[in-house]
Amino acid sequence: MAGSIQQTLARTLLTLLKPLVRILLRNGIAYGSFAEIAKKTYVDVAFEDFAPEGKKQTISRASAITGLTRKETRRLREMERPDADGSAQRYNRAVRVISGWLNDPLFCDASGQPVVLPLDGGDVSFAALVKKYSGDITTQAMLAVLRAASSVQLSDGGVRLVRHAYLPGGDPGEKLSILGIDSAELIATIDHNLGTDPHHRRFQRKVSNHRLRTDAVADFQALSAEKSQALLEELDAWLSAHEIDAGEDGDGHYVSLGIYFYEHGPGKEDKS
Repeated sequence: MAGSIQQTLARTLLTLLKPLVRILLRNGIAYGSFAEIAKKTYVDVAFEDFAPEGKKQTISRASAITGLTRKETRRLREMERPDADGSAQRYNRAVRVISGWLNDPLFCDASGQPVVLPLDGGDVSFAALVKKYSGDITTQAMLAVLRAASSVQLSDGGVRLVRHAYLPGGDPGEKLSILGIDSAELIATIDHNLGTDPHHRRFQRKVSNHRLRTDAVADFQALSAEKSQALLEELDAWLSAHEIDAGEDGDGHYVSLGIYFYEHGPGKEDKS
């Protein structure tokens, strides 16, 4: 049984790594750099998640379960993680600003639609929105982020929200940051579902069809985008209505739900 599981995992790993390696090679990350990061991750996970119950993890035990030498394990354990470039933080803050604009009655009209905001001045302004939902990032910095993503337009009347979602613009670092965030959340959900009882599994579903007519692909892509965006906006409004208050004790609980679209044509190799 163990051999069968390992063979299945090996095939799964090949499928999982192909799209990732394409991204790595396209951005100049050679195998040596990837291998070093992979070894570092093995050691970190061994220390964080596989210590004996009630005991601290040791270099010797981590070495045994990872297959690395004790010298290598110690070196990797002491190695600093790659520095974050702030992309993930900008992504999260931009999402919060748009969510606040869509759901906070202060920044919506009587019909619940986001209003055009003056850049500065008063409680109902873009500056006030940014201060309320993005932490310490400056108004101009957030405006630049949202304009680069084509989420807002700036005119004499103020700042207008033109896209109800944040999709990073020309910053490849920010797009690559989303690769890490979203892929890790999906894999973590699958990991959770593999190791828990059926009553505590998290929602993880997809719809697919291998026989869709070629002339219907574009229609389905448009339909799925429309329906998915509407669902995500509904769920985002619900989440905003159930946030902890600013003065409430304790930290908020992080949750997310993601939707993606994928296709490959008939007679073509599925590169993923």
